[in-house]
Amino acid sequence: MIPMVVVGLSHRSAPIEIRERLALPSEAVQETLRRLAARPSVGEALLLSTCNRVEIYAAPRAPEADLALLERSVVDLLADVGGQEIRAYLRRAAGREAARHLFRVAASLDSLVVGEPQILGQVKEARRQAERAGTLGPELGAAVRRAVGVAKRVRSETAIGAGQVSVPTVAVDLARQIFGELAGRCALLVGAGKMAETAAKQLRAAGALLLVVNRSPERAAQLAQAVGGEQRDFSELDRCLTRADVVVSSTASPAPIITKQRLRAVSKARRGRSLFLVDIAVPRDVEPAVNELDNVYLYDIDDLSVAVAGAQRGREAEAERAEEIVQVEVEAYVRRRAELGMKPVIVSLRERTRQVLHAELERSMRGKLQHLAGADREALATMIEAALNKLLHAPSTRLKELADKPEGTEYALALCELFDLRDEQGARPSVPPSVPPPPAGPAEPNGRDGARARPGPGGTPASTGASAGPGAVER
Repeated sequence: MIPMVVVGLSHRSAPIEIRERLALPSEAVQETLRRLAARPSVGEALLLSTCNRVEIYAAPRAPEADLALLERSVVDLLADVGGQEIRAYLRRAAGREAARHLFRVAASLDSLVVGEPQILGQVKEARRQAERAGTLGPELGAAVRRAVGVAKRVRSETAIGAGQVSVPTVAVDLARQIFGELAGRCALLVGAGKMAETAAKQLRAAGALLLVVNRSPERAAQLAQAVGGEQRDFSELDRCLTRADVVVSSTASPAPIITKQRLRAVSKARRGRSLFLVDIAVPRDVEPAVNELDNVYLYDIDDLSVAVAGAQRGREAEAERAEEIVQVEVEAYVRRRAELGMKPVIVSLRERTRQVLHAELERSMRGKLQHLAGADREALATMIEAALNKLLHAPSTRLKELADKPEGTEYALALCELFDLRDEQGARPSVPPSVPPPPAGPAEPNGRDGARARPGPGGTPASTGASAGPGAVER
């Protein structure tokens, strides 16, 4: 069995108001990992945090340790961070299914926008953070390396990333439903990260005039120059809100920046003009209560997921091909890791046999065969090694073949008992726990699919026919 668990939540299992409780700034990730690794049951830990998911992957201190205890340690830590209420939303997997989940996440099969490329970079960044925190060990290191390889294979062997639909493309289409053509409309970007840049390019292509506001004036100026917009100081936010028709906010602020009170204060100067806000930040930048104001339409990341899902229909065949690749890779990974788990038993068996044979050879060399010359002695030693290899080839090979079968552990334990196998310290070699049989087919992710729909300006759920374009969803 793969000694690994994953515990967390995503857009499939929890609404944004729950997910934002676990949203961690990048500078807090390493300390959180160290806190988890300090618990007695935890040997390794990796934390993947995006705007759509927070997940912790963990491995025990000993391969044969109880994974249920490890899982409880991770759940307790997440509850400490996000409050006890989040326990009901946490999704958990262990062993084979934990590896499968990691492979699907890296391959962007569990993303809001299936096939988007950003999640792979975020998985790599999670690995770097764990390395810096000193919590990445051989088990999780091997799992992430294989996950990256699987993601690259999926992208090269399927067209899952072709005709990319994204949150920014969907947001622009929704803005068109409200305003018609966007040419000449004023679009305000609050935040200057990758998501803001992607949205800016979409809005610019639609003919909108761009204003960029960010707490870092230098970064705002860089983005404004890159997309042909105008940079404004953060102190001018209210003035920009007065002028804007469309607002896209994607900062890392821990609390809302655009509140109901703030928009009410600028509403008189706006003279009843409609305002469309897209909040793609987690935690949220825009207070949900702004929807209570007249002519204000707010979409957060969960609201947009319904439109994104609709725009991605027709790509099911590529996703199915990708799922097949993941399933094949999971079984191969489980088999390889199980074979490695049998290595201590095989090594002990060979060493035990070698000791017995060479002890008998040495005894004979001191007795009846003491007359043999050096060359003859070497020939006998070589013969002993050849006989050892031939004798143990079949059981070693068979043990590897059974490594990922439920009965593999029983055979390994029987060998240890029958041959009294011991390591250099005199202890029995570690034996991997019994591997459960694989599920009958790929399991669907737990949790809900999509999110609630936000009524459009006419009071009916908004729909979209988003066009293809580059995207960024997992942030």
